[in-house]
Amino acid sequence: MTVHLKIDGRLLDTVRQDLHRPHPFAYERVGFFTAGVADLGDRLLLLVRDYTPVADADYEIDRKVGAKIGSAAMRKAVQSAYRPAATLLHVHTHGGQGKPGFSGVDLDSAKSFVPGFFETTPRMPHGLLVLSNDAAHGLLWLASDRPPLTIDEFQRIDAPLQREWGNHDLA
Repeated sequence: MTVHLKIDGRLLDTVRQDLHRPHPFAYERVGFFTAGVADLGDRLLLLVRDYTPVADADYEIDRKVGAKIGSAAMRKAVQSAYRPAATLLHVHTHGGQGKPGFSGVDLDSAKSFVPGFFETTPRMPHGLLVLSNDAAHGLLWLASDRPPLTIDEFQRIDAPLQREWGNHDLA
């Protein structure tokens, strides 16, 4: 099965800008995407709906990691994915250029927090994304007890959709 993620380009620019903001003590920022999902048989399509940054007060001091977020941040994230039911994607950046990779800390942390996403929205896939300044890499779990899939394609959508009705009557 392949996984394709689509995101509005303006939202992606906003997210990258947000994730580069300095924090008083954390070395990096964290946020969450919510996304709708379409099962196309041999392919899953994720359509990013929204982004929620982690509030400054929801970071915890831990010099062993770039950023540690507390239970309040996780609670807010899972609440954002509850209604309407949505895929929840933890997102952060490593900066730089080209396809980024996850650190060992990223992968170990995901093993502990991604299963919690399934407690709120068990029928939705959930995952982890890392961004660079021009690319992305992601993992998506279909269930808490299954290994993750790699997100195969990332698509930035920049052209706004416009409706032109012309002189037609819409009855």
